[in-house]
Amino acid sequence: MPEMNRQWLLAARPQGLVKPSDFEFVETPMPAPEDGQVLVRNLYLSFDPAMRGWMEDRPSYVPPVQIGEPMRAGSIGQVIESRHPELKLGDFVQGTFGWQDYALAAPGLANPVPPGIPLTWAMGVVGVTGLTAYFGLLDLGKPKPGETVVVSGAAGATGSVAGQIAKLHDCRVVGIAGGAEKCAWLTREAGFDAAIDYKGERVRERLRELCPNGIDVYFDNVGGPILDDCLAQIAQNARVVLCGGISGYNESEPPPGPRNLMNLVIQRARMQGFIVLDYLPRFGEGVGKLLEWVRAGKLAHREDIQHGLENAPATFLRLFTGKNLGKQLLKIAEAPLGNEPQASEGS
Repeated sequence: MPEMNRQWLLAARPQGLVKPSDFEFVETPMPAPEDGQVLVRNLYLSFDPAMRGWMEDRPSYVPPVQIGEPMRAGSIGQVIESRHPELKLGDFVQGTFGWQDYALAAPGLANPVPPGIPLTWAMGVVGVTGLTAYFGLLDLGKPKPGETVVVSGAAGATGSVAGQIAKLHDCRVVGIAGGAEKCAWLTREAGFDAAIDYKGERVRERLRELCPNGIDVYFDNVGGPILDDCLAQIAQNARVVLCGGISGYNESEPPPGPRNLMNLVIQRARMQGFIVLDYLPRFGEGVGKLLEWVRAGKLAHREDIQHGLENAPATFLRLFTGKNLGKQLLKIAEAPLGNEPQASEGS
Protein backbone atom coordinates (compact mmCIF):
# COMPACT_ATOMS: atom_id res chain seq x y z
CA MET A 1 0.00 0.00 0.00
CA PRO A 2 1.33 3.50 -0.82
CA GLU A 3 2.13 5.75 2.12
CA MET A 4 -0.72 8.07 3.02
CA ASN A 5 -0.55 11.85 3.10
CA ARG A 6 -2.01 13.31 6.28
CA GLN A 7 -3.55 16.75 5.74
CA TRP A 8 -5.37 19.43 7.67
CA LEU A 9 -8.04 20.99 5.44
CA LEU A 10 -9.85 24.25 6.04
CA ALA A 11 -13.35 23.13 7.03
CA ALA A 12 -15.03 26.45 7.92
CA ARG A 13 -14.45 30.19 7.87
CA PRO A 14 -13.56 31.06 11.46
CA GLN A 15 -15.85 33.24 13.53
CA GLY A 16 -13.81 35.03 16.16
CA LEU A 17 -10.93 33.03 17.65
CA VAL A 18 -9.84 30.13 15.45
CA LYS A 19 -11.17 26.77 16.70
CA PRO A 20 -9.95 23.20 16.05
CA SER A 21 -13.32 22.53 14.40
CA ASP A 22 -12.41 25.05 11.67
CA PHE A 23 -10.10 22.32 10.31
CA GLU A 24 -10.58 18.72 9.18
CA PHE A 25 -7.91 16.02 9.48
CA VAL A 26 -7.86 13.61 6.51
CA GLU A 27 -5.61 11.00 4.90
CA THR A 28 -5.16 10.79 1.14
CA PRO A 29 -2.76 8.80 -1.06
CA MET A 30 0.74 10.23 -1.30
CA PRO A 31 0.95 12.30 -4.53
CA ALA A 32 3.29 11.41 -7.38
CA PRO A 33 5.30 14.09 -9.23
CA GLU A 34 4.85 14.71 -12.92
CA ASP A 35 7.51 16.00 -15.31
CA GLY A 36 8.86 19.29 -13.98
CA GLN A 37 7.78 18.60 -10.38
CA VAL A 38 9.33 17.34 -7.17
CA LEU A 39 7.81 15.51 -4.23
CA VAL A 40 8.66 17.21 -0.93
CA ARG A 41 8.49 15.63 2.52
CA ASN A 42 7.52 18.46 4.87
CA LEU A 43 9.71 18.71 7.97
CA TYR A 44 8.85 22.04 9.61
CA LEU A 45 5.77 24.25 9.37
CA SER A 46 5.85 27.99 10.01
CA PHE A 47 3.08 29.76 11.93
CA ASP A 48 2.48 33.46 11.43
CA PRO A 49 -0.42 35.76 12.41
CA ALA A 50 -1.03 36.62 8.74
CA MET A 51 -2.36 33.09 8.22
CA ARG A 52 -5.52 34.13 10.06
CA GLY A 53 -6.27 36.62 7.28
CA TRP A 54 -5.75 33.95 4.61
CA MET A 55 -8.70 32.05 6.12
CA GLU A 56 -11.12 34.91 5.42
CA ASP A 57 -13.11 35.00 2.19
CA ARG A 58 -12.09 38.51 1.19
CA PRO A 59 -9.64 40.16 -1.21
CA SER A 60 -6.08 40.41 0.06
CA TYR A 61 -2.50 40.32 -1.20
CA VAL A 62 -2.91 36.55 -1.70
CA PRO A 63 -6.06 34.57 -2.55
CA PRO A 64 -7.94 33.12 0.44
CA VAL A 65 -7.57 29.46 1.35
CA GLN A 66 -10.63 27.70 -0.03
CA ILE A 67 -12.85 25.40 2.00
CA GLY A 68 -11.59 21.84 1.50
CA GLU A 69 -8.03 22.90 0.65
CA PRO A 70 -4.99 22.11 2.83
CA MET A 71 -4.36 24.99 5.23
CA ARG A 72 -1.70 27.23 3.71
CA ALA A 73 1.58 27.70 5.56
CA GLY A 74 5.21 28.31 4.87
CA SER A 75 7.26 25.15 5.29
CA ILE A 76 10.61 23.52 4.77
CA GLY A 77 11.04 20.00 3.49
CA GLN A 78 13.33 17.58 1.72
CA VAL A 79 13.03 16.47 -1.91
CA ILE A 80 12.36 12.71 -1.88
CA GLU A 81 11.49 12.32 -5.57
CA SER A 82 12.49 14.60 -8.42
CA ARG A 83 11.44 14.94 -12.01
CA HIS A 84 13.19 18.24 -12.56
CA PRO A 85 16.93 18.70 -13.20
CA GLU A 86 17.27 21.80 -10.98
CA LEU A 87 16.31 19.98 -7.77
CA LYS A 88 17.77 16.65 -6.75
CA LEU A 89 17.07 14.00 -4.15
CA GLY A 90 17.97 15.15 -0.66
CA ASP A 91 17.79 18.88 -1.39
CA PHE A 92 16.21 20.98 1.35
CA VAL A 93 13.66 23.42 -0.01
CA GLN A 94 11.20 25.97 1.30
CA GLY A 95 7.84 27.05 -0.02
CA THR A 96 4.18 27.38 0.86
CA PHE A 97 3.52 23.64 1.11
CA GLY A 98 0.76 23.71 3.73
CA TRP A 99 -0.37 21.58 6.66
CA GLN A 100 0.41 18.16 5.22
CA ASP A 101 3.10 15.50 5.16
CA TYR A 102 3.85 15.65 1.42
CA ALA A 103 3.54 18.30 -1.27
CA LEU A 104 4.17 18.58 -5.00
CA ALA A 105 6.08 21.62 -6.22
CA ALA A 106 8.08 22.94 -9.14
CA PRO A 107 11.25 25.07 -9.08
CA GLY A 108 10.22 28.62 -8.29
CA LEU A 109 7.67 27.28 -5.81
CA ALA A 110 10.28 25.14 -4.05
CA ASN A 111 13.34 27.25 -3.36
CA PRO A 112 16.62 25.86 -1.96
CA VAL A 113 17.34 26.68 1.66
CA PRO A 114 20.49 28.84 1.99
CA PRO A 115 23.40 26.47 2.66
CA GLY A 116 25.27 26.27 5.94
CA ILE A 117 22.46 27.29 8.30
CA PRO A 118 19.96 25.33 10.41
CA LEU A 119 16.72 24.78 8.48
CA THR A 120 14.62 26.63 11.04
CA TRP A 121 16.58 29.85 10.57
CA ALA A 122 15.27 30.03 7.00
CA MET A 123 11.72 30.43 8.34
CA GLY A 124 12.62 32.77 11.19
CA VAL A 125 15.51 35.08 11.83
CA VAL A 126 16.90 35.01 8.26
CA GLY A 127 13.56 34.09 6.66
CA VAL A 128 10.39 36.03 5.97
CA THR A 129 9.91 37.14 9.57
CA GLY A 130 13.44 38.53 9.82
CA LEU A 131 13.09 40.15 6.41
CA THR A 132 9.81 41.74 7.45
CA ALA A 133 11.59 43.38 10.38
CA TYR A 134 14.58 44.37 8.25
CA PHE A 135 12.73 46.11 5.43
CA GLY A 136 9.89 47.48 7.53
CA LEU A 137 12.16 49.12 10.06
CA LEU A 138 14.93 50.34 7.76
CA ASP A 139 12.99 51.31 4.63
CA LEU A 140 9.86 52.73 6.29
CA GLY A 141 11.01 53.53 9.82
CA LYS A 142 14.34 55.01 8.75
CA PRO A 143 15.78 55.08 12.30
CA LYS A 144 18.50 57.60 13.09
CA PRO A 145 21.12 57.34 15.86
CA GLY A 146 19.79 58.62 19.16
CA GLU A 147 16.12 58.27 18.25
CA THR A 148 13.57 56.42 20.37
CA VAL A 149 12.03 53.35 18.72
CA VAL A 150 9.05 51.50 20.20
CA VAL A 151 8.07 48.00 19.05
CA SER A 152 4.84 46.18 19.94
CA GLY A 153 4.63 42.42 19.78
CA ALA A 154 8.27 42.82 20.70
CA ALA A 155 8.90 39.24 21.87
CA GLY A 156 7.57 37.80 18.64
CA ALA A 157 9.68 36.63 15.73
CA THR A 158 9.37 39.90 13.79
CA GLY A 159 9.19 42.39 16.63
CA SER A 160 12.25 41.07 18.42
CA VAL A 161 14.36 41.38 15.28
CA ALA A 162 13.01 44.86 14.47
CA GLY A 163 13.98 46.12 17.92
CA GLN A 164 17.46 44.65 17.74
CA ILE A 165 18.06 46.16 14.30
CA ALA A 166 17.12 49.53 15.79
CA LYS A 167 19.72 48.95 18.53
CA LEU A 168 22.30 48.13 15.86
CA HIS A 169 21.53 51.56 14.41
CA ASP A 170 22.25 53.25 17.77
CA CYS A 171 18.66 53.90 18.78
CA ARG A 172 17.04 53.69 22.18
CA VAL A 173 14.50 50.84 22.02
CA VAL A 174 11.41 50.12 24.11
CA GLY A 175 9.52 46.88 23.60
CA ILE A 176 5.88 46.13 24.46
CA ALA A 177 5.12 42.46 25.21
CA GLY A 178 2.80 40.31 27.29
CA GLY A 179 4.18 38.87 30.52
CA ALA A 180 7.21 39.22 32.76
CA GLU A 181 9.12 36.38 31.09
CA LYS A 182 8.93 37.98 27.66
CA CYS A 183 9.86 41.41 28.97
CA ALA A 184 12.85 39.98 30.84
CA TRP A 185 14.06 38.25 27.68
CA LEU A 186 13.83 41.51 25.75
CA THR A 187 16.04 43.44 28.15
CA ARG A 188 18.44 40.68 29.23
CA GLU A 189 19.04 38.82 25.97
CA ALA A 190 17.75 40.93 23.09
CA GLY A 191 19.33 44.13 24.41
CA PHE A 192 16.23 46.35 24.53
CA ASP A 193 16.63 49.39 26.78
CA ALA A 194 13.25 48.85 28.43
CA ALA A 195 10.13 46.71 28.14
CA ILE A 196 6.48 47.31 29.00
CA ASP A 197 4.28 44.42 30.12
CA TYR A 198 0.89 45.29 28.62
CA LYS A 199 -0.73 42.60 30.76
CA GLY A 200 0.43 44.12 34.03
CA GLU A 201 1.18 47.78 33.32
CA ARG A 202 -0.65 50.82 31.97
CA VAL A 203 0.93 51.17 28.54
CA ARG A 204 0.18 54.85 27.98
CA GLU A 205 1.54 55.89 31.38
CA ARG A 206 4.69 53.79 30.91
CA LEU A 207 5.25 55.27 27.46
CA ARG A 208 5.15 58.77 28.96
CA GLU A 209 7.73 57.71 31.55
CA LEU A 210 10.05 55.86 29.16
CA CYS A 211 9.67 58.16 26.14
CA PRO A 212 9.44 61.68 27.64
CA ASN A 213 10.55 63.28 24.36
CA GLY A 214 8.17 61.21 22.29
CA ILE A 215 8.42 58.19 20.00
CA ASP A 216 10.38 58.75 16.80
CA VAL A 217 9.65 55.34 15.23
CA TYR A 218 6.81 53.02 16.19
CA PHE A 219 6.89 49.51 14.68
CA ASP A 220 3.35 48.19 15.14
CA ASN A 221 2.52 44.49 15.17
CA VAL A 222 -0.70 44.59 17.17
CA GLY A 223 -2.97 47.52 16.30
CA GLY A 224 -5.90 48.24 18.63
CA PRO A 225 -5.52 50.18 21.90
CA ILE A 226 -1.71 49.89 21.94
CA LEU A 227 -1.48 51.59 18.56
CA ASP A 228 -3.67 54.36 19.96
CA ASP A 229 -1.45 54.68 23.05
CA CYS A 230 1.66 55.01 20.88
CA LEU A 231 0.05 57.55 18.55
CA ALA A 232 -0.63 59.67 21.63
CA GLN A 233 3.11 59.80 22.32
CA ILE A 234 4.65 60.28 18.87
CA ALA A 235 7.31 62.92 18.36
CA GLN A 236 7.48 65.50 15.61
CA ASN A 237 8.22 63.90 12.22
CA ALA A 238 7.69 60.41 13.64
CA ARG A 239 7.35 57.36 11.42
CA VAL A 240 4.71 54.74 12.26
CA VAL A 241 5.27 51.40 10.52
CA LEU A 242 2.17 49.21 10.28
CA CYS A 243 3.34 45.60 10.10
CA GLY A 244 0.38 43.75 11.62
CA GLY A 245 -2.69 44.00 13.83
CA ILE A 246 -2.93 40.75 15.75
CA SER A 247 -5.21 42.27 18.41
CA GLY A 248 -8.05 42.35 15.87
CA TYR A 249 -7.39 39.26 13.78
CA ASN A 250 -9.90 37.12 15.66
CA GLU A 251 -12.60 39.74 16.13
CA SER A 252 -15.91 39.38 14.30
CA GLU A 253 -16.03 43.15 13.74
CA PRO A 254 -13.10 45.43 12.85
CA PRO A 255 -11.69 47.19 15.93
CA PRO A 256 -12.56 50.88 16.40
CA GLY A 257 -10.27 53.26 14.61
CA PRO A 258 -7.55 55.02 16.63
CA ARG A 259 -8.71 58.17 18.41
CA ASN A 260 -5.30 59.81 18.14
CA LEU A 261 -4.91 59.97 14.36
CA MET A 262 -4.86 63.78 14.48
CA ASN A 263 -1.48 63.51 16.17
CA LEU A 264 -0.14 62.54 12.74
CA VAL A 265 -1.19 66.00 11.57
CA ILE A 266 -0.10 67.87 14.67
CA GLN A 267 3.32 66.18 14.73
CA ARG A 268 3.72 66.07 10.93
CA ALA A 269 4.20 62.32 11.23
CA ARG A 270 3.84 59.53 8.68
CA MET A 271 2.05 56.18 9.07
CA GLN A 272 2.47 53.51 6.41
CA GLY A 273 1.69 49.84 6.00
CA PHE A 274 3.65 47.32 3.95
CA ILE A 275 3.84 43.71 2.80
CA VAL A 276 7.26 42.08 2.80
CA LEU A 277 6.61 40.44 -0.60
CA ASP A 278 6.99 43.92 -2.10
CA TYR A 279 10.71 43.56 -1.35
CA LEU A 280 11.16 40.18 -3.03
CA PRO A 281 13.84 41.46 -5.48
CA ARG A 282 15.92 42.57 -2.47
CA PHE A 283 15.56 39.42 -0.33
CA GLY A 284 19.18 38.47 -1.03
CA GLU A 285 20.38 41.74 0.47
CA GLY A 286 18.29 41.25 3.59
CA VAL A 287 19.24 37.61 4.13
CA GLY A 288 22.92 38.46 3.79
CA LYS A 289 22.78 41.24 6.35
CA LEU A 290 20.66 39.30 8.85
CA LEU A 291 22.94 36.30 8.61
CA GLU A 292 25.99 38.51 9.15
CA TRP A 293 24.47 39.89 12.37
CA VAL A 294 23.41 36.47 13.67
CA ARG A 295 26.83 34.95 13.04
CA ALA A 296 28.51 37.90 14.74
CA GLY A 297 26.35 37.38 17.84
CA LYS A 298 24.60 40.73 17.34
CA LEU A 299 21.10 39.35 16.80
CA ALA A 300 19.51 37.10 19.43
CA HIS A 301 16.58 34.95 18.40
CA ARG A 302 14.30 32.38 19.94
CA GLU A 303 12.37 29.51 18.37
CA ASP A 304 9.29 27.87 19.88
CA ILE A 305 9.19 24.41 18.29
CA GLN A 306 6.17 22.18 18.88
CA HIS A 307 5.97 18.63 17.50
CA GLY A 308 3.56 16.50 15.48
CA LEU A 309 1.30 17.32 12.53
CA GLU A 310 -1.69 16.36 14.67
CA ASN A 311 -0.92 19.46 16.77
CA ALA A 312 -1.09 21.98 13.91
CA PRO A 313 -4.33 23.71 15.03
CA ALA A 314 -3.18 23.91 18.66
CA THR A 315 0.19 25.31 17.56
CA PHE A 316 -1.54 27.95 15.44
CA LEU A 317 -3.62 29.02 18.44
CA ARG A 318 -0.46 29.67 20.48
CA LEU A 319 0.04 32.84 18.41
CA PHE A 320 -3.26 34.30 19.58
CA THR A 321 -3.08 33.29 23.23
CA GLY A 322 0.39 34.71 23.86
CA LYS A 323 2.01 31.34 24.57
CA ASN A 324 4.86 31.56 22.07
CA LEU A 325 8.17 33.32 22.63
CA GLY A 326 9.97 33.92 19.36
CA LYS A 327 9.30 32.17 16.07
CA GLN A 328 6.49 29.62 16.24
CA LEU A 329 7.33 26.39 14.40
CA LEU A 330 6.01 22.83 14.26
CA LYS A 331 8.32 19.91 13.51
CA ILE A 332 6.43 17.10 11.82
CA ALA A 333 9.17 14.72 10.63
CA GLU A 334 12.87 13.93 10.53
CA ALA A 335 14.60 14.33 7.18
CA PRO A 336 14.00 10.94 5.49
CA LEU A 337 17.26 11.14 3.52
CA GLY A 338 19.26 12.62 6.42
CA ASN A 339 21.88 15.37 6.38
CA GLU A 340 19.76 18.05 8.08
CA PRO A 341 22.14 20.95 8.84
CA GLN A 342 22.59 21.92 12.48
CA ALA A 343 23.76 25.06 14.22
CA SER A 344 27.54 25.05 14.73
CA GLU A 345 30.26 27.36 16.00
CA GLY A 346 30.16 30.49 13.88
CA SER A 347 26.78 29.68 12.30
